[in-house]
Amino acid sequence: MILMMLIMILTILIANILMFISIILSKKSFMDREKCSPFECGFDPKSSARIPFSLHFFLITIIFLIFDVEIALIFPIIYLFKTVNFFIWMKTSFFFILLLLLGVYHEWNQNMLTWTN
Repeated sequence: MILMMLIMILTILIANILMFISIILSKKSFMDREKCSPFECGFDPKSSARIPFSLHFFLITIIFLIFDVEIALIFPIIYLFKTVNFFIWMKTSFFFILLLLLGVYHEWNQNMLTWTN
């Protein structure tokens, strides 16, 4: 019990020492205009908020999110290769990859992958 209490006190002490050192050594620049202004996606925050937004940024974000999620879904399929029936695994994998390829074809067909018009 005493050992556990000692480890906890030592951990808290080390964390506080590290925070104190980082506060002392950090470079503070309160007068820097760029660091004090809010950053909103590269737009000037002092101008009108109703500036038209390019749809390409939105489409690229959606495409990234779709393919980011598919990577998270492919990893369990790879992991389950040795634990499930091979034919069921193969059908499920092919269906998933076919669905992704159809999505890429649709995006390509709708010219979502081209940056300029």
